[in-house]
Amino acid sequence: MSFGILRIAGWVVALLVGAFYGAAGTIAQGFRLGPVPVGLLLATIGCAALLIALRTLTGDLVNAFAGGLGISAATYVFSQPGLGGSAIVAAPTPGTEWIPVVWTVVGPALMVLVAFWPDFSHLRHEPATPTA
Repeated sequence: MSFGILRIAGWVVALLVGAFYGAAGTIAQGFRLGPVPVGLLLATIGCAALLIALRTLTGDLVNAFAGGLGISAATYVFSQPGLGGSAIVAAPTPGTEWIPVVWTVVGPALMVLVAFWPDFSHLRHEPATPTA
């Protein structure tokens, strides 16, 4: 196998794993304990950790971008009503309308933030020379 095929396979895997995280986050984002949106917090932390891991472990921003596209695509697909008219994600109740709106923005925002974060690995710390 050539290096290019392995890279493309990595992008496809990142897209699929991102779609899995996006689907799980879309389904769980509405869970609350009292006034605390626990589902939204856990979904955001999980997706951010996934994208950071994809970017850090591979050193390739396209992997983080592919994972973010998977998260965004799954959020869109699972938020739509199905053929029978029912939706997987329950409609928000009064007072919680902001939770699905925030979740809709979180995926693309994390994707842009992590994928396009500058690479500081080329900067090296020079030890200070002692002065007499």
